[in-house]
Amino acid sequence: MSTPHREVPHVPFVPTPEKVVLKMLEVAKVGPEDIVYDLGCGDGRIIIAAVKNFGAKKAVGVDLSDERLKEAEQNAIQNGVRDKIELRKNNFLDENVSDATVVTLFLLTNANELLKPKFEKELKPGTRVVSHEFEMKGWKPKEVIKVEDGNMHHLVYLYVIGEHQ
Repeated sequence: MSTPHREVPHVPFVPTPEKVVLKMLEVAKVGPEDIVYDLGCGDGRIIIAAVKNFGAKKAVGVDLSDERLKEAEQNAIQNGVRDKIELRKNNFLDENVSDATVVTLFLLTNANELLKPKFEKELKPGTRVVSHEFEMKGWKPKEVIKVEDGNMHHLVYLYVIGEHQ
């Protein structure tokens, strides 16, 4: 049994724009063999798009907020994909992500820092980690993509486990 981590860093809920969601999943080359985890899933938009638009086998959303998880469930039902997603109320530092083939993040730099050793331990080589806006300091991204959304510019970082040193 794993020991619980210290308090999870507070990450405010800021929805990822739809255009960025699609680019994140496209860059990760999500397809029918993938199991996508979104840590801090908010309203579920990334996991829903992963199964609905990219045909992922399964998607798992992890969040601490009952309100966000309820919203994600309602959104999944409305999009007809409730049977392909799992919603878990958990501290993302304590969530076992070892079966993930893709992990998506829109957290903060300090949260990403805390996740790096966990990812290096749990994720298999070749697993794609996609972060919106915040890099994984010390890891070398395979790709950095700029996404224009109206007047906003967003950055999407793609890392591949085993290729980020």
